[in-house]
Amino acid sequence: MVFNIDKLFEAVAAKGHVCVGLDTCADYIPSAERKKARNDAEAVLVFNKALIDSTLDVCACYKVQIAYYEEMGLEGLNAYSQTLKYIKSKGGLAIADIKRGDIADTASRYAKAHYSGDFEADFVTISPYMGMDSVDPWIREAQSLGKGAFVLMRTSNKGMRDFQYLKTESGEQGAESKGQGTANDKRLYHVVGDKLSSLAVQYEGVKGYGMFGAVVGCTEREEAAEIRKNYPNLFFLIPGYGAQGGGALDAAILLREGNGGVVNASRSIITAWKTECSGNEAALQAAADAARQASIKMRDEILKEIRNGK
Repeated sequence: MVFNIDKLFEAVAAKGHVCVGLDTCADYIPSAERKKARNDAEAVLVFNKALIDSTLDVCACYKVQIAYYEEMGLEGLNAYSQTLKYIKSKGGLAIADIKRGDIADTASRYAKAHYSGDFEADFVTISPYMGMDSVDPWIREAQSLGKGAFVLMRTSNKGMRDFQYLKTESGEQGAESKGQGTANDKRLYHVVGDKLSSLAVQYEGVKGYGMFGAVVGCTEREEAAEIRKNYPNLFFLIPGYGAQGGGALDAAILLREGNGGVVNASRSIITAWKTECSGNEAALQAAADAARQASIKMRDEILKEIRNGK
């Protein structure tokens, strides 16, 4: 079966590895444009549409972080819904960054809510830390629709070491590791990776990647090659580029034969106009053009590192 992960593979091959993060708050919008709108939610939607139009041919997908819309209440959730629908209408792919992690019937209802209806997206982000029964309902719902997910594995934030780097004990369930070192050296994020890799074998798309991928940050270069080697059948959503310190080389190491991952950037793209334009009175189109140029620059830097690594 063709899954959305296969469509994402093709989008990367055609347009590069950039995932534009539409983590859009009203403060990121030129003040003149913000004043034109009836409210901040409307301003965000107009801004998002302009950025989508400007970057559609130079990015693989969009990641829409729901928190930025939830804080604006019902009007914000409408802007979230309309943003996802607009991406779909343009033939783009959308990742709903919702990081859900509940179990059983609750997870199933979350899956229905974000794989169909007003909040429909092509992919979601989910947390596995309540166990695989927090992932299974998403699998069941995704199968019939061809949808996908990115499961938190090793993130890019400073606090990732609080839990994700904890060593597991030999003899624990899942202690046999394809990951780092011996069972005694196995980290919690390796356990997640191993579970996802096994899942990928069961639900493999036509491009050789599992229906569900993993979130793997690009802020720890010394581990990147090992992670890519040990999980060749996992497609990665790669955060940490730009503001969190990751660069083109860090991201390129996490790719496989030039594909197998998308690299997210949010603020560095959607607020690029602040350095490219003069003052807060930038026009909407100028802000969109700046986002396009930032996307192209990021895309080309990653492609350069891929070529250099061959």
